[in-house]
Amino acid sequence: MANSFWLSEESPSLPVRRIEGRPDVAVIGGGVTGCACALVLAEAGLDVRVHEAREVASGASGRNGGFALWGGAMPYDIARRQLGPERARDLWLLTDRYVDRMESLAGDAFRRVGSLRVAADPEEREEIRAEYETLRADGFEAEWLDELPRPLEGRFHGGMRHPGDGSIHPARWVRRLATRAAEAGAVIRERSRVESLDELDAAHVVIATDGYTQGLVPALDAAIQPTRGQVLATEPLSEVLFPCPVYARHGYDYWQQTPDRRLVIGGRRDKTPDLEHTPVEETTALVQRELDSFVRELLGELPPVAQRWSGIFGTTEDRLPLVGRVPGRDGLWVGAGYSGHGNVMGLACGELVANAILGDPASELELFDPARFL
Repeated sequence: MANSFWLSEESPSLPVRRIEGRPDVAVIGGGVTGCACALVLAEAGLDVRVHEAREVASGASGRNGGFALWGGAMPYDIARRQLGPERARDLWLLTDRYVDRMESLAGDAFRRVGSLRVAADPEEREEIRAEYETLRADGFEAEWLDELPRPLEGRFHGGMRHPGDGSIHPARWVRRLATRAAEAGAVIRERSRVESLDELDAAHVVIATDGYTQGLVPALDAAIQPTRGQVLATEPLSEVLFPCPVYARHGYDYWQQTPDRRLVIGGRRDKTPDLEHTPVEETTALVQRELDSFVRELLGELPPVAQRWSGIFGTTEDRLPLVGRVPGRDGLWVGAGYSGHGNVMGLACGELVANAILGDPASELELFDPARFL
């Protein structure tokens, strides 16, 4: 029951290679960021070695809700106020491009079905409406829904649809990304935990561990808060009730149905917020009971539950990731702290770091500069 539904699928065998001598780049973390970074670097001809403590996608990349969303962790209207119109727009355009990039790489692990953000109460409705109007004013595609389909009608107060979003099987997707990186020449070392940066001898080292970053750089430990997300998956339902990912209550509730009609639902960490700010990857009875209750609320009953699990993601104070050079540490890079939006942002930021190492830093790195905290 404690295993992620996504990770229950058999993992493909990765090509086995050895690097003689010192690699050009050592990447810590075999999730979406690390594998994306390794793919770009290997395709450019660099010797790359990825160290994964368990197996590829075994962290947050294989333990999340399977959402592929454009945008950041904060709503667009808030991002526009806090970051400024140009930087907010650039951030949304970056993720828009990387949903397309994911679709081009993921095969049947990705489905372009859109997403739906719904309002749990009239106050949230006004907040979503404000974001919708700001998105539309800046030329982004979004649809407003006064009336929701069953079984959302009567439970929620309208919502906004993002047609460009998607659903992914996150473990299958990241394993495919790892396979592509290995085929390009990267060495993927599973069950290779890095306890100290002193263990690595490479011209560049990339920390790509999101919420599992603790213990390597004290300043990163202070800047990135490990946060636990708990999820469950039911046995297949008799019909498709949710054709696209849905989220509510500012992301504290999120759910979707898989192609075989299972309900995958997560959230409710706000019920015990102090306990969920933790690096401990385990489920708790209280949050799982809350998820059970929410399933009953949505469906009128609790179908058989196939799996319950948790994963750790990293959050930052300003809800933007830390991506780029680590100040004061020559050759050390980071891509982490996605604040719950790591599926698309992790892909984008892995490639941003790789391109910067190759001497082609993108302007978006200024927004994510780790120096703002470190």
